[in-house]
Amino acid sequence: MATTTAQGLEVLFTRDQIAERVRQMGEQISNDLAGEKLVMIGVLKGAAPFLADLSRSVTVDATFDFVAVKSYAKGSQTSSGAVKLIKDLDEPIEGKNVLVVEDILDTGLTLAFLRKLFLQHRPKSLRIAALLDKPSRRVEQIDADYVGFSIPNLFVIGYGMDFSERYRNLPDICLMPPDAV
Repeated sequence: MATTTAQGLEVLFTRDQIAERVRQMGEQISNDLAGEKLVMIGVLKGAAPFLADLSRSVTVDATFDFVAVKSYAKGSQTSSGAVKLIKDLDEPIEGKNVLVVEDILDTGLTLAFLRKLFLQHRPKSLRIAALLDKPSRRVEQIDADYVGFSIPNLFVIGYGMDFSERYRNLPDICLMPPDAV
């Protein structure tokens, strides 16, 4: 039987499963960048909880920056296909180790856009950490260097992921109920 939340939502990954996987990802990132400095770039708004937890799991010297992009129309479960930069980086990344932290790698449009943009700034290295990977939806060929969980084509909410700005505060990753639209 599937686990459900107090709101009756079906839980795909519990907060404990998420915490353990994020801890493992942080350990791997720390090993890969041992002795190096790191700039962690969170993709707002969905990646904020993941970035916060992942940053506490890495042991390398790390700083934060944020970008905001838009590819979904309000109230839609599908990407518009066009990615628009809403908030750019505050600090230069030239010559730095960069880790783009994203909640979900879906079509690949957003991360392909950001990768191209960031590579123009000539970082020392550019890696991607995605909490969720949905390879069946890929339109742009891009892979994350660090993946929390691979999932089928499901619309998920919670742990930063939303539907029309709702559900971001759920501590678990849940399936979007069909009747909630």
